[in-house]
Amino acid sequence: MKRLLAALACAWALQAAGQAEEVARPDPQVEARLKDLGEELRCLVCQNQTIADSHAPLAIDLRNQIREQVRAGRSDDEIRAYMVERYGDFVLYKPPLKATTLLLWIGPFALLLAGAGVVTYIARARRAPDASAEVAGERRREIAAMLEEGGGPPPAR
Repeated sequence: MKRLLAALACAWALQAAGQAEEVARPDPQVEARLKDLGEELRCLVCQNQTIADSHAPLAIDLRNQIREQVRAGRSDDEIRAYMVERYGDFVLYKPPLKATTLLLWIGPFALLLAGAGVVTYIARARRAPDASAEVAGERRREIAAMLEEGGGPPPAR
């Protein structure tokens, strides 16, 4: 019985060593595809980082998922579709133009146009003559004319 357990322990140790060696020597083709795909996908927990650049645990898990899918023979388009199905269009750095992502594509231009409109409005408002200043000037002239007619300010009581 002891020999059987020892043999099983040796077999398990050899298998673990074989797996560790596999991790230590990655396939260059798999890693190249992983890098290319990782640069197209956004890390979901980082601020504007790709999963290739991120060291977050989720990004590491996503890289491992991509690595497994590449080894399974899936194409880049299939892997992208899997990621979009699982995490939505937000995972893509270049989301497709469709109704749900229209705001992502048009939003920056709309904000730019709105800002230009506000600046134009403010500039025109500063150039326009102030109507209240005209009314105040007319009122001053009326008061001055009344004072001249009356000969001065009204007597004190």
